[in-house]
Amino acid sequence: MSSSKNARLVMASIAGVIFGVGLGVAGMTRPSKVLAFLDVAGAWDPSLAFVMIGAIGVHMIAVAVARRRSAPLLAPAFSWPTRTRIDMPLLAGAALFGVGWGLGGFCPGPALTTAASGNLAAIAFVLAMVGGMTMRHLQTRPTKRS
Repeated sequence: MSSSKNARLVMASIAGVIFGVGLGVAGMTRPSKVLAFLDVAGAWDPSLAFVMIGAIGVHMIAVAVARRRSAPLLAPAFSWPTRTRIDMPLLAGAALFGVGWGLGGFCPGPALTTAASGNLAAIAFVLAMVGGMTMRHLQTRPTKRS
């Protein structure tokens, strides 16, 4: 492995650990916390909204700084999204994400963090998530033509 790939792997690992610790400190690895945020007609807990607002603020600043650069520090070019159209696969995926989040109390980041602690519900969620991602990948894979 080249030193450039090693550097990217180290930086990605550091970012992942910081993200996981942040989720844990904010309590977002506890499904009860997430489900309480979704319970707007009952014992609503708005703390997830504050976590989201903080994350959006940090992301906006990071994107503004990144857009001023010609390339990232550890890659030859940025990989900015090119698709902007709202279509059925996007809407269906968003709906499926929301249903899974509401039923399980997990979204992908907190699920991975919680699964790493051995939580069986989180492990089941991650396995279902990986299964769904695999099925979608197989469904959209280009076919060879003769």
